[in-house]
Amino acid sequence: MTTHKLEIPGATLTYDVHGPRPTAEGRPPLLMIGLPMDAGGFTALASHFPERTVVTYDPRGLGRSVRTDGQVDNLAPVHAADVCAVIAALDSGPVEIFASSGGAIVALALVTDHPDAVTTVVAHEPPLLSVLPDAAAAERAAAGYRDAYAAKGFGAGMAAFIAMTSWQGEFTDDYFAAPAADPTLFGLPTEDDGSRDHPLLSQRSRPILDYVADIDALAAASTRIVIGYGVESAGTVTERTSIALAEQLGQKPVRFPSHHGGFTGPESGYPGQPEAFAHVLREVLDRIG
Repeated sequence: MTTHKLEIPGATLTYDVHGPRPTAEGRPPLLMIGLPMDAGGFTALASHFPERTVVTYDPRGLGRSVRTDGQVDNLAPVHAADVCAVIAALDSGPVEIFASSGGAIVALALVTDHPDAVTTVVAHEPPLLSVLPDAAAAERAAAGYRDAYAAKGFGAGMAAFIAMTSWQGEFTDDYFAAPAADPTLFGLPTEDDGSRDHPLLSQRSRPILDYVADIDALAAASTRIVIGYGVESAGTVTERTSIALAEQLGQKPVRFPSHHGGFTGPESGYPGQPEAFAHVLREVLDRIG
């Protein structure tokens, strides 16, 4: 693996290149992106593609990538432009992308704004709330965990986030009438350390969840777009967004092993099944059309 730094307006991006370069058989580089997740989240998955040039990176403001623009909000078009800059720096032509969670929304923005940079995007569980029939209720539920974090800190915010993301089906009155999630049930701290800059629980990533995809532009793009979700995510909000988005794009989503972070290893604290996940991802990438 080699590590590189890229100076761009407003940030210094750090990215890692794994495996042979160029890739055997002329395959393009495979980028793996997440948000708010840095390159470390893809360590296990990348290890299962030893024959490919795999690129991982830290989004601006996360991990080793430092923001110099004075901003803290995560905006999908800004991160998409950053990914496009990394692709240009690789100087290998259009790439394939595996994108997870907020990174999947960034990938959709990349296809919309820079379709010639990507041949295939596999978007795994994009939390694109706007595609849901209960979009307004889902947005209210997301506001709930941000409010809990703002009021009581990390433990309360993360407990509310877990409750929201594990809720089955639409966000009904029953969801909003339920008592606040207890941090101790999830092994989370009850003490408030006073910090309010968590990249997931604060307002910083609200613009990612608020992003509205241009479905017509995505459908018209030359980029092949594949939507996927984990089998253990059945009924949850990100399975529902994946199914709804795939339907709007006129396709059926791909079922991957494990959960929302099913590609991660033990280093994540909530490991999935990275080997089985990589097997399905390889099949998807190798499929033509």
